[in-house]
Amino acid sequence: MRRGIDHQAYYVLGHKTTNIRDLYTLGRKLGQGQFGTTYLCTEISTGTEYACKSISKRKLISNEDVDDVRREIQIMHHLAGHKNIVTIKGAYEDTLYVHIVMELCSGGELFDRIIQRGHYSERKAAELTKIIVGVVEACHSLGVMHRDLKPENFLLVNKDDDFSLKAIDFGLSVFFKPGQVFTDVVGSPYYVAPEVLLKHYGPEADVWTAGVILYILLSGVPPFWAETQQGIFDAVLKGHIDFDSDPWPLISDSAKDLIRKMLCSRPSERLTAHEVLCHPWICENGVAPDRALDPAVLSRLKQFSAMNKLKKMALRVIAESLSEEEIAGLREMFTSMDTDNSGAITFDELKAGLRRYGSTLKDTEIRDLMDAADVDNSGTIDYGEFIAATVHLNKLEREEHL
Repeated sequence: MRRGIDHQAYYVLGHKTTNIRDLYTLGRKLGQGQFGTTYLCTEISTGTEYACKSISKRKLISNEDVDDVRREIQIMHHLAGHKNIVTIKGAYEDTLYVHIVMELCSGGELFDRIIQRGHYSERKAAELTKIIVGVVEACHSLGVMHRDLKPENFLLVNKDDDFSLKAIDFGLSVFFKPGQVFTDVVGSPYYVAPEVLLKHYGPEADVWTAGVILYILLSGVPPFWAETQQGIFDAVLKGHIDFDSDPWPLISDSAKDLIRKMLCSRPSERLTAHEVLCHPWICENGVAPDRALDPAVLSRLKQFSAMNKLKKMALRVIAESLSEEEIAGLREMFTSMDTDNSGAITFDELKAGLRRYGSTLKDTEIRDLMDAADVDNSGTIDYGEFIAATVHLNKLEREEHL
């Protein structure tokens, strides 16, 4: 049993800090996570805008949870100064929250930017991979393992500059020593390395994850895919990489060579982050071609990105309105929303259904949920796959920093 905590009697940061409201004005909500909420905040003295992640101390149930928050702040300070890692401005604490103030990245998520851009080539994917793996190399050289690399954890500082990409979330990151073995299973199903599932891993797992992101950047779908989470894990452990389906016959051999070397099942034989950056496909003036990739890649990327957003929102709706036992009734919940039994949910049905379940989501948030789900732009949600995707989220995804 983990030791509980007396919230009134301790400081997560170990000492009293200035009241954040003396220095910053907190504004609108930017995002919601497992332990806290991110807000826009403005420095009173300069008018400069930042992001503020406010972590609820009430949700820090164990000493381990408290250590995780301390470590996240420590790691952000430790990595400060790298051009593709979000800069921490300061950490503050009051009786209810720990506030982490950091650089604002208002340019949106990586995949959204690629989709909006239209023209997309191997050269572009190589530039992005170089940035992502550069972050991994910086972390590893400073003794930090990231453990939760995924596209949505990379944001653009401004939407007009693709090189302003920043890694933003270090909530699962840890310090490591050479040869140290980790055993706790963390991360996200599509991106998790086989040795993590086998509970015996080190920093090589981050290179695997970056290899998964590269595969998605070039094809629009994850390399290890199944209807259920267990199915995804089985595929990861098997390690078979599909280079036969579209668009792979048209992708350069050099790109495929790099992916094979990053997604090598044996960690000891996998490329290091530094070796990835020296690969001909990645190098300055490298061999990655600049001709446009098949437009189908962009539409699949859009679909994959939308599905992930939908899953996040669904989990939030479920977490806010249903207990553990009621999650089992998810199918009934959606069936009851589909009042005309058409097999698809309209906006009005979704809105009425969520209200019935006591959800407090605003109309705009419900519209976002609808838009994220409605991949084929039919105006309704076909929810068969949606149910499959959410029902099979067990421990790993629930513990994930949403």
